[in-house]
Formats: sequence, structure tokens, C-alpha cells
Amino acid sequence: MTAAPALDLIEPDWAAPPGVRALVTTRRGGASHGRFASFNLAAHVGDDPAAVACNRARLRSLLPAEPVWLEQVHGATAVAADAAPPGTRADAAVTRVRGTVCAVLSADCLPVLLADRRGRAVGIAHAGWRGLAAGVIEAAVARIGVPPAALVAWLGPAIGPGVYEVGAEVRAALVAADAGAAAAFAERPGGKFLADLYALGRRRLAAAGVTEVAGGGFCTFTERDRFFSYRREGTTGRFASLIWMDR
Repeated sequence: MTAAPALDLIEPDWAAPPGVRALVTTRRGGASHGRFASFNLAAHVGDDPAAVACNRARLRSLLPAEPVWLEQVHGATAVAADAAPPGTRADAAVTRVRGTVCAVLSADCLPVLLADRRGRAVGIAHAGWRGLAAGVIEAAVARIGVPPAALVAWLGPAIGPGVYEVGAEVRAALVAADAGAAAAFAERPGGKFLADLYALGRRRLAAAGVTEVAGGGFCTFTERDRFFSYRREGTTGRFASLIWMDR
């Protein structure tokens, strides 16, 4: 029997308290093929359902429970994961229940992990430019239910500032929500801009009162052997960012 390929998992390096667990999958180590090779965890992108099920089962074996998979819509709704049925339309989830696994899928958008320093609650947000402009990070911070200064955050893999080209309308939407966000854009020829999702995420966290933020050193677009990237490939898979508290 051929052994399953090794999983490539990222464990955040941050100041989360003991008992808070988090990990990020990559594209390596799964059963999917072609554009979805190989550890695609999304059921909505056109991959073979049997391969997705195999990949999710392998992930589940590492976790205390099945992740609470959301139907992400690039909005600003944050829900209590322990009370959310599978497929709930939201882009952020929080929990105070040990063993409940909050999760988001992404392939360029910014995953934002949150943990209470005292280990009372955790949360996660899926923050593309639309979610950032709509306030998804602020919604997650508010829903988690502890003082923002008591939270620590980690920014997961997203498209990097050297390649994320956007139009003037994207810059306008984010600057309308936060005038200081203009500093996160570098002008390019033809009315385009390079946007720094990591800088934008840090600004929204600071505005919400979260002062300790780690992470932000990846680029899903350029690290093609490690991450799926919608901007690079169009039809592609999704990797997962997950957070929970030990039982």
C-alpha cells in the first residue's frame, strides 16, 4: 500500500495562551489532482467530491471535532461557531466552547486568527478587500466577547503586497472606511495600485483595539508550490486556517 503523502502544516508563531491551538493547511499532502493538487479542502470549486472528502477526513483526524465550515460570502457577518449549522453564510466565527473548531477557507484573502490571552475564547475571520471594507475584522472582535486589548491576533497566508494589483475602486472603498488606509497602497501605471492586505488587516485590528499582532510573512501568489492562489490560477483549490481550544 502506498503511504499517503506528508501533510505540510503551518503552526502560527504567536503569543496565544496554552490550550489554544491553531494550524493552517497548504496545498501539499492530499488526494486531489490537476488544478486542485493536492490538499484542496473546498467542496464548491469543482474538485472531485471523493477527493475533497478524503482530504477533509485526513484533516479531521488531526482535530478534536469536524471544523465548522462556513459559506463565505465576502461580507462582515460573524457567528458563534458552536451554534452555527454547516453552511452558515458568514465570514467570521468565534467560540467559547472547548473543542469547537473555527475555520475559514482561502486562496489569497487574509485569514485573521484571534485568541483571548486568558484562553476564554477564540475566533477567525476571512478578510479579502470587500470584507475589510465592510468591517469583518471589527465584527469578529466584537463577537468574541472579551475586551479587544485582551486579544492577540495572527495574520495567516494571503497574497503579498508586491503582487496584489487592484483598481482605483478598491482603494476608494477601503479609504472611505479608513482614510489612513491610503498608506497601504502603492500607485502603479494605468490607474492601478498595489495593495498591502497585511497592512490593511493590521490597521483594522488596531482600530478595533487589538494591539498585539503577529504573522503576515507569506505570499500565496508567489509561493506557488505551497499555496493555492485564485489570482494566479483562477480555477484552484482552497486551504484552511483553523483555531480551537483544547478540551
